[in-house]
Amino acid sequence: MNITVVRPGDLGIAERSRWRELQKADPSLDNPFLSIEFALAMDRLRDYVRVAVIEDGGSIVGFFPYERHSFGIGKPLGGFLTTCHGLISIPDFQVNPKALLRACKLSVFDFDHMVAGQPTFAPFETDVRPAPIMDLTAGYDTWIEQVKANSPKNLKTVRYKERKLGREQGELRFEWASAADDVLRTLLAWKSDQYRRTGRVDRFAQPWIVELIDIMHAERSADFSGVLTMLYSGDVPVAGHFGLRTATTLVGWFPAYDTEFARYSPGIVHHLQMAEAAAKAGLHQVDMGKGGKEYKDWLKSGALLVAEGRISRPSAAAAVHWIGRTPFNKARTIVTDRPSLYRVADRVLKGFGRVRTTLHSESPNAPVKEPSGAR
Repeated sequence: MNITVVRPGDLGIAERSRWRELQKADPSLDNPFLSIEFALAMDRLRDYVRVAVIEDGGSIVGFFPYERHSFGIGKPLGGFLTTCHGLISIPDFQVNPKALLRACKLSVFDFDHMVAGQPTFAPFETDVRPAPIMDLTAGYDTWIEQVKANSPKNLKTVRYKERKLGREQGELRFEWASAADDVLRTLLAWKSDQYRRTGRVDRFAQPWIVELIDIMHAERSADFSGVLTMLYSGDVPVAGHFGLRTATTLVGWFPAYDTEFARYSPGIVHHLQMAEAAAKAGLHQVDMGKGGKEYKDWLKSGALLVAEGRISRPSAAAAVHWIGRTPFNKARTIVTDRPSLYRVADRVLKGFGRVRTTLHSESPNAPVKEPSGAR
């Protein structure tokens, strides 16, 4: 077995075709974050992106995309931005994990959204969690019946708010796969505002992440595409989402809404309409990602499994990394696994966000803020 490490952009046409072939052959790899297109985009923007090309008997049997940071610290491709990572390989393939790390010049590889059960990483999984999905394989009507069974009261309430929004603010219109840059900018502005209000770090304060989204938005192919959706009331955008899709799977990434319409629950209304549009577009599932919001439990009709874990080789860097990361990972798992603790943590962060917003608005040097929802 031979392992060669290169940058994704250095892969030739035949190698890229082989990557797509391997991904399509295994249903567990049907996720856009595992696609060659995502790896190529990350490589354009980040110097630390690498891919290990694994050959056996003269044939490529696997690709392992990853990030190599200082001191040989390895992270999944896309890190905190992604909800799925793993080895793109022939089914049931296993490579010696320590040999893989050695070839990649890594002292440690820490993962938290690994495709569960991959033979190379399964012995190092410390926790496996369900990632809820909207299963659309039987069509939208079957899925919405499951949502109704999950909570008839919730569905009735949201449908009432949906009608009320259309009646009071203007007829509703849903746009699937918008190519408009101004619509994307509106969504990102809402999301930045949400990060600040809820005490989170604004990811879009990093220009490279915005550029990554722009690159993904421009992708248009049968196997990989960025999908921008927007719900309008009249001519006014009220809620939207940007995600990535393969031929059959859409992954939830950046949902947001205009807070001026919060009383209508536009985000949930949008998700219901997005599921219907996704089914019409031939998608089989919408992956909502593990943990977080309670609405996922209501909208789900199935689940995928993702794993957390860690592989390391004996080194000082690996030891320091373990000391710094393990307590944080355990605390995060405990909080996200318990709805009561998650709600408390969410309230604390939102309180911090309100204080930060107030201090910012009272600063004499604070920039003038555009109206919410401005394009």
